[in-house]
Amino acid sequence: MTTVRDIFDSMAYGPAPENNAEALAWLRKNGSFGHWIDGGFTSAAAGFATTNPATGQVLAQVSQGTLADIDVAVQAARRAQGKWAKRSGAERARVLYALARLVQKHARLFAVLEVMDTGKPIREARDIDIPLVARHFYYHAGLAQLIDSELPGQAPLGVCGAVIPWNFPLLMLAWKVAPALAAGNCVVLKPAEYTPLTALLFAELSREAGLPKGVLNIVTGDGDTGAALVAHPDVNKIAFTGSTAVGRQIREATAGTGKALTLELGGKSPYIVFEDADLDSAVEGLVDAIWFNQGQVCCAGSRLLVQEGIAERFHDKLRRRMDGLRIGDPLDKAIDIGAIIDPSQLARIRAMVDANTEGETYHAACALPAGCFYPPTLITGLQASSTLMQEEIFGPVLVSMTFRTPSEAVELANNSRYGLAASVWSENVNLALDIAPKLKVGVVWVNASNLFDAAAGFGGVRESGFGREGGWEGLLAYLKPAGKTKALPQIKAQPAPAKPEVSGIDRTAKLFIAGKQARPDGGYSQAIWSPKGKLLGHIGLGGRKDIRNAVEAAQAAKGWAKSTAHGRAQILYYIAENLSARRAEFAGRLRDMTGTSGEAEVEAAINRLFTYAAWADKFEGAVKPVPMRGVALAMNEPCGVIAALCPNEAPLLGLISLMAPAIAMGNTCVLVPSEVAPLSATDFYQVLETSDLPAGVVNIVTGAHADLAKPIAGHGDIDAVWCFSAAALSEVVERNSATNLKRTWVNHGQARDWAAPSAEGREFLRAATEVKTIWVPYGE
Repeated sequence: MTTVRDIFDSMAYGPAPENNAEALAWLRKNGSFGHWIDGGFTSAAAGFATTNPATGQVLAQVSQGTLADIDVAVQAARRAQGKWAKRSGAERARVLYALARLVQKHARLFAVLEVMDTGKPIREARDIDIPLVARHFYYHAGLAQLIDSELPGQAPLGVCGAVIPWNFPLLMLAWKVAPALAAGNCVVLKPAEYTPLTALLFAELSREAGLPKGVLNIVTGDGDTGAALVAHPDVNKIAFTGSTAVGRQIREATAGTGKALTLELGGKSPYIVFEDADLDSAVEGLVDAIWFNQGQVCCAGSRLLVQEGIAERFHDKLRRRMDGLRIGDPLDKAIDIGAIIDPSQLARIRAMVDANTEGETYHAACALPAGCFYPPTLITGLQASSTLMQEEIFGPVLVSMTFRTPSEAVELANNSRYGLAASVWSENVNLALDIAPKLKVGVVWVNASNLFDAAAGFGGVRESGFGREGGWEGLLAYLKPAGKTKALPQIKAQPAPAKPEVSGIDRTAKLFIAGKQARPDGGYSQAIWSPKGKLLGHIGLGGRKDIRNAVEAAQAAKGWAKSTAHGRAQILYYIAENLSARRAEFAGRLRDMTGTSGEAEVEAAINRLFTYAAWADKFEGAVKPVPMRGVALAMNEPCGVIAALCPNEAPLLGLISLMAPAIAMGNTCVLVPSEVAPLSATDFYQVLETSDLPAGVVNIVTGAHADLAKPIAGHGDIDAVWCFSAAALSEVVERNSATNLKRTWVNHGQARDWAAPSAEGREFLRAATEVKTIWVPYGE
């Protein structure tokens, strides 16, 4: 017989199972589920079973969504969208507030159902997932209340398609649905095939919040259903969370359609432990970083980098802690690690670990139940190039290597195609805050891991995707400038006249690469004629190798980002000053190329340089009011290397309107000027040469946009591409950007008035920056 004394001596945990009777009753009441469309469930159709990963028990039958189902759901959303958008932000806020309250009222039911469907421990769903769901709806109710006054001139996108994963089903629903509804959009959501149940429960309860019919629609199904939603022509935006491979397919599928796109994809997040860290705290943080939700987390701290002097001691502490983790029934409140989502995922984890022949593999010495479970695993002694250091395992497997110096830690941390999150552990806050900005990720946690809040933007860079979830920055992804656009008129180059007028000394304008004038690699040039038939000069026709050289120069000049914002402003002012001194010359050049006076365009270009000189040190980040003792700093960081295909219709102003915000924010750039009137750009690099701009910060490659768009968009060392070309190149740019999932900003053949106030300001600054969220807890 076990006594109280025995319990205190062993400190063993007894079973503490959560009652799931209410969840089972709800499942029995519904039996087989149809889709949730236009405010109600459709009749159940042929589909598949969703099961409890921990037991294999069938929970319910759900319908397999077809192309017809998606079409009906999108039509319902389209019918409802106009009325929903016309409601004031305050009216939408009341509904979002009611949704938040309903989540709280039914929190235990949601938590239990989530555990049964996903296999995650009840304490995680109960204490983390469901409270965060309510927090997101509360927060976005507040944004909806303020949207009319704080974001004037913005309009909803329309119908948003959301495709979410199986690891955080209800939380991912909240991340997508709350901002979309707050902004006035309607939603068609496709939950993961494995885990549709809490989404269906949420939809059923949404009627009690007064959510109008058609505003939220849910279609269950497999990947084919998601592909049908992505491809639907009447969807205005796709918001996707899932694997990088599928994200790349979605980028290609939406290319040229005009659909807005945000992608939150995979990760291989570094967890950096310096020798001065509180090692016991770092071990506990690591448990939460990698074994939270069985390691089935895109931002899991799955790549441990530990300083060499403490590595052995840290690994010993970690192994002892691993041995104490409890694996078992996810509904048991005393359990640390639950079940893997599906036997196929378990087989993938086993195959990846078993195939590894490097380092030393340690499986935790804890009891492993029968079924879909995998033990906490540590693999030490790997190299940066090791497969398991580079590839996402998406399971409870931690891989580790050592470093010696902070600079080596940064180099190893950034040695990944992903860029989602990172943790930095050090008792020296100066060291931690020195390292955080150097990490190429979207989120950094200092002496913490896996902190989330609706106020703090979450998202990645590189092949971890683009866009942010949460905060004002997340809301903006569901909005667009109000008003209608016009099709971009086609402006053709002046043809060679029958009787050309040639006078003066022949001049061939070169490319501008690494601060020097350079001949095009291909050796070809093109004549530029005035409307009256006068030969104005020749330009070099750049090609793939010229783009390569320009990108290498831009990469070499990335130290520009480390210069102070004040210093960048000074140079922009200097560029404006030097352009102003030659205004008559540039106006004459524009007049010769276009046949119209260029004085107004030159004056607007000078003013635009002054504008971005002013913005250089004023596009500020924010301190997010997160519910913790600490701060979440939202820092605006440069994207990196930005390539831009500049507009034809404003040869000088268009180029400067793209160049100035890019370099003001610390980016380097590769510019392809107007095809029909490029000589003002080649004159402009003479201004750059005399304005103290470091070599390589701005590179200019003249040539045919259609020839240069593909090598630019597909280049692995370009971080963002802007396309305002008159040529129909938006699809080319978006499709080829999928190589490394770089950000794109394209015109989809729509015109922009480059002289208008809307052609400068925050929209351009946001396109030139990434928001990095740095979490810094404080206090003892």
